[in-house]
Amino acid sequence: MKHIFSKVLAVVIVAGLVACATSQGTQQETADVVIIGAGGAGLAAAMSAQQNGAKVIVLEKMERAGGNTVISGAAFNTADPARQALVSMNEANRRDIQTLTTKTPHNDFERELQQTVIEQFAAFRGPGLFDSPEWHALQTYNGGDYVAKPELVRTFTKNTLDTLEWLKSNGMGWQRDQDVIFTVLGALWPRSHRPQMPLGQGYITTSLGYAEAHKDDITIHYNTRATQLVVQNGRVTGVRATNVNTNKKSTYTATKGVIIATGGFGANIKLRQSYNTLAMDKGGWPNLDSAKTTNHPGATGDGLALAEKVGANLIGLEWLQLLPMGDPRTGSLSGNIEIGVEDRFFVNKNGDRFVNEGGRRDDMTKALFAQPDAWLWVICDKQSYPTPQHKNNFNESIEDLIAAGRAFEGNTLEELAEKIGVPAENLRRATEQFNAGVDAGSDSLGRTLWRIKIEQPPFYAGARIPTVHHTMGGIEINSNTQVLNKSGQVIPGLYAAGEVTGGIHGSNRLGGNALADAHTFGRIAGANAAAGQ
Repeated sequence: MKHIFSKVLAVVIVAGLVACATSQGTQQETADVVIIGAGGAGLAAAMSAQQNGAKVIVLEKMERAGGNTVISGAAFNTADPARQALVSMNEANRRDIQTLTTKTPHNDFERELQQTVIEQFAAFRGPGLFDSPEWHALQTYNGGDYVAKPELVRTFTKNTLDTLEWLKSNGMGWQRDQDVIFTVLGALWPRSHRPQMPLGQGYITTSLGYAEAHKDDITIHYNTRATQLVVQNGRVTGVRATNVNTNKKSTYTATKGVIIATGGFGANIKLRQSYNTLAMDKGGWPNLDSAKTTNHPGATGDGLALAEKVGANLIGLEWLQLLPMGDPRTGSLSGNIEIGVEDRFFVNKNGDRFVNEGGRRDDMTKALFAQPDAWLWVICDKQSYPTPQHKNNFNESIEDLIAAGRAFEGNTLEELAEKIGVPAENLRRATEQFNAGVDAGSDSLGRTLWRIKIEQPPFYAGARIPTVHHTMGGIEINSNTQVLNKSGQVIPGLYAAGEVTGGIHGSNRLGGNALADAHTFGRIAGANAAAGQ
């Protein structure tokens, strides 16, 4: 069946080709590897390709690099025994392992993961928190409802720690000691790593610094939109592109490989709603025409159309991730008043808790849509902001947020309730319920991620709404990041990495898996394209 994407972007692509045909002259450039997209995945691929002996050209349609990576919350998931040794393990963690390893498996892949994790956990003697690539894989596969490709899940979790250390070796700084590991929203386990720089700046700063240091080998062209893949004798050999400012046409020849790393389509309203409509029988979202997004404006899915035109298979495009954590004004993740899952809870406009705040992102967002005005308040206390200088992942202090009217402060729960317009008795009851859960390690909502009680004034609240965040579907690849056609065969010379691909996360992506995915598969794509594999 022909994909909706072809219909939606046909006019855009044709218009681009016509403009190229009427421009004066054609610029010709050649490199070993040509990469489309200068976000996290594309720049990781560029570094990796250069380190494997390739000359690289990167094409970016926006005026600057970064994509969604640079505006992200920056969490990077990986099993990491050395750093997780500093994290305490509790009975709730043990119950999570017991629950997932003893349930009836869906297939041999899940059964194998379960058995391996059972054996690993039985042998675990600490210190700290248990984790492993297989436990990460089992949670990822389960969290995506078993529709991810097993080979991609295995490749992903097996290589994330090496990728983190690779980024570090190339100059990226990570928080130290106990500050490095936390649980980002929807991660389900304390394995999220925090960079030293706010947002995703650390990833892009590292990659661009590397590119500048190796500018004889890596060239980045901004304001350059890829319009067509060049195919010769069944192999992808280059990219045709147009400068978005001058309309000048260029052809970039790749002697070894082309990598598509253009990101997802969360900012393409027409496209995401088209696929959401197809997913209604699978529990799709309400109409998304007016939904805000965390994505940057360039996340329109251009790479999907390029790939499909040369026969690539597109999978899982109906799976769209929404978060319950968007800023009511912008939809962005900035303005969030907390960092980790363990130290906060949610209430609706009635002041009542309504969902397991440590659960899956899709479950939390579906529960939020059922609340009055689809609106929640995040509640935390001084322990989340111990000093005025303490900042969230978006480099914002609580004082900044209060001054901007994006957060509220109360010296008592009653004062806070009055400021946010919820019944004080309900907020008090919700807080007591949360604190009882800390003592018990569980509650009636099914929460299992706990650390400390909310009890030290001042207390804080910040408003959040549902927002479009990630698109799980995209170009089908194998574990070598080679693009597959509709018959499951490799399209020679073509690779893909990052959010433009499908099959890694299934129907729901765990929080903290995206940047680990982008940089891990970007690294693999760069190395394999440089080898001409």
